[in-house]
Amino acid sequence: MKLSLKLTTLLAPVFAIIVAFGLSTIMLYLIGEDPIETFKIMYDYGKTGKSIVSILNRSVPLYISAVAVAVGFKMGLFNIGVESQYLMGALLSAALGAAVALPSFLHITLIIFVAVISSAFWAAIAGYLKVKKGVHEVISTIMLNYIGTGIIAYLLANIFFEKVELSTTAPQTDLLPETARIPSLNAFLGIEDLPNLHGFIIGAVFIGILYYWIVWKTSLGFDLRATGSSPLAAKFSGANPARLTILAMMISGAFAGFVGIAPLTGYFFKYTTDFPSGLGFAGITVALLGRNHPVGMALGAILLSFLERSAQILDLKDVPKEIEKIMQAVIVLTVVVAYEVVKRYVTNRQIKEASKVVADD
Repeated sequence: MKLSLKLTTLLAPVFAIIVAFGLSTIMLYLIGEDPIETFKIMYDYGKTGKSIVSILNRSVPLYISAVAVAVGFKMGLFNIGVESQYLMGALLSAALGAAVALPSFLHITLIIFVAVISSAFWAAIAGYLKVKKGVHEVISTIMLNYIGTGIIAYLLANIFFEKVELSTTAPQTDLLPETARIPSLNAFLGIEDLPNLHGFIIGAVFIGILYYWIVWKTSLGFDLRATGSSPLAAKFSGANPARLTILAMMISGAFAGFVGIAPLTGYFFKYTTDFPSGLGFAGITVALLGRNHPVGMALGAILLSFLERSAQILDLKDVPKEIEKIMQAVIVLTVVVAYEVVKRYVTNRQIKEASKVVADD
């Protein structure tokens, strides 16, 4: 069984990445580009010091977003609403963080608390609608994304914009004071000559550990996984699927609240119209690629961040940078198919082995 799980975990994403690079190679040939030279350009640019820092900084919110999505997956829920959940949390925490004066530790703690609570509340709405009204979470979270985007736009344009200097054209909150900013790791690591490596990367590590502990080491996590695998069997064993559904959405939303913390406290220091978006949807890709495992998702986040960063140089080399988006899409499609293929292979092999044992007896 252990070997089977390893096969399922390792072979599928490796196969997906190989297929993605293979199809990308064919497409590059078709448009008249040298695939080997293109990949070499991407690799050389992606391994520079500045690129490595950029990749790690980008990986942090991607990874946390994947963790938020993975909690839902473990329960058999598809939380597409991570996008609006983290943006809602980022806006409210940015507004409150700019309005108060506190010692640094308390200030950062308050910002994180507000982001987590508001995101969890926004996610709980979808859980409530599923349990009480029978609304599928995919439908409700998609609609909540639209509603959340509208609420954020209204608050930003009509409430917080009035506080900003008249010379500013884009709606935004006030700047966070120094006490609300998480310091970089550059001084600690002795890399002052590189861009700031955000300190919340340490927070992402603890979030991964917390996710693993909740899902695999607690009775709550067991109930979540059991309900996700077989709701009826879990119910007969004493679990409450309705309560677990709402709770799982709240936990997923709480993790989503951490997504915006890195950019907010690391380099934006405010919420504005160009605050990083799309991280919630990208997290779905990372969760699928990492098979909902904390280490696998970390590697997936780094891979996608590397592709995004290395693709930036392609325009300067007259190579369509859209090839990176194609690679991402192919990876997602292939990894889903690959997991199913490997799963069926493992299942069939186990059936044959069991049949052989029975026949021998």
